Amino acid sequence: MNIVLLSGGSGKRLWPLSNDIRSKQFIKIFKKEDGSLESMVQRVYGQIRQVDPEATVTIATSRTQVSSIHNQLGGEVGVCVEPCRRDTFPAIALATAYLHEVKGISEEESVVVCPVDPFVETDYFEALKKLAELAEQGEANLTLMGIEPSYPSEKYGYIIPETKDTISRVQTFKEKPDQKTAETYISQGALWNGGVFAYKLGYVLKKAHELIDFTDYEDLYDRYDTLPKISFDYAVVEKEPKIQVMRFAGQWKDLGTWNTLTEAMEDNCVGETMMNETCENVHVINELGVPVLCMGLKDVVISASPEGILVSDKEQSSYIKPFVDQVSQQIMFAEKSWGSFRVLDVEEGSMTIKVTLNPGHRMNYHSHDRRDEVWTVISGKGRTVVDGMEQPVKAGDVVTMQAGCRHTIIAETELQVIEVQLGKGISVDDKHKFELEK
Repeated sequence: MNIVLLSGGSGKRLWPLSNDIRSKQFIKIFKKEDGSLESMVQRVYGQIRQVDPEATVTIATSRTQVSSIHNQLGGEVGVCVEPCRRDTFPAIALATAYLHEVKGISEEESVVVCPVDPFVETDYFEALKKLAELAEQGEANLTLMGIEPSYPSEKYGYIIPETKDTISRVQTFKEKPDQKTAETYISQGALWNGGVFAYKLGYVLKKAHELIDFTDYEDLYDRYDTLPKISFDYAVVEKEPKIQVMRFAGQWKDLGTWNTLTEAMEDNCVGETMMNETCENVHVINELGVPVLCMGLKDVVISASPEGILVSDKEQSSYIKPFVDQVSQQIMFAEKSWGSFRVLDVEEGSMTIKVTLNPGHRMNYHSHDRRDEVWTVISGKGRTVVDGMEQPVKAGDVVTMQAGCRHTIIAETELQVIEVQLGKGISVDDKHKFELEK
């Protein structure tokens, strides 16, 4: 099975755990059998591998998410990077060209496209395999998955099939309705449109060439920023006469708000939390190194991270986006391909960061124009390279780098470092990358 996972969004409705780099799919809140926590993207990727170990998985995403993907899934997962945001049709066109030209997938093979972050069980991925088989049979150019509605939702578009059979031709599509209209649609046998569909690779490649003037994957990538922003539904789905839908009656949840996310949590608390016996239906996710105490609360979500603290009634938590839009601050936590960093303190002329490098990984070899840096190793061991000079480091060692010098640090074990940046106008843009000579 060839599967493209669409990974986008900043997930502002899940502030303060999500930010422009750390979207909701990377938040670790789901408990595994061994008691450790995993994110939505890790959960989905593991489920795909469980159902189809040989599946070709490609994640279509922006540059800002690539480091988080490699941090959580490893360096082997396929990533099709969008140079900028251009909605789902350009993203799927680019991913299809990537599969054909970079991965060598035949035009006759089927491709399944779905969001990266549904809360589902393995029967969903068994259904995706069936979707891929239907696409390869070629009776329709597009095969959609229609989710059997569990309530009259105003959040989703609707697919109205011609019949109530498991597989049916599509009669029409309906935009997101109000609740009363949704009830009418459901009475007509309508299904939620969850953005899940399959096609033969050659079909979408042909559509892409019809609607976009490009020669190959490289050319499409280079001119990506000039493409119009248009969804795949508008550009292709709603204009395709040979289209069918397959019903799916299993569990399917979009965990896009704190209210829906907490419904999927096995435990009420993640992180250091205390509750007294008078609390009812309270969920806490605490990423700070200080305890959170809850007393006498009901139907409340509390989330504490370096980005901020949310205390909200669960129903009201769905309406936080306008308030979060007013928040403008330094990114305080991010996962990178080599590990992670957490900002501890920001002052005029300085910033203090705790850096964690995974064993066998290193930062880019880089320099800065406008700041000096001081590294203090607090645990683990590794090596630094400063202007070509390599030396071993361990807990207690201090390394200083002046503005302009090239530097990196390489972890032999897990390595934790306190980095102090000193200078005027400290910025993530003040960075030059270089090749590290071996």
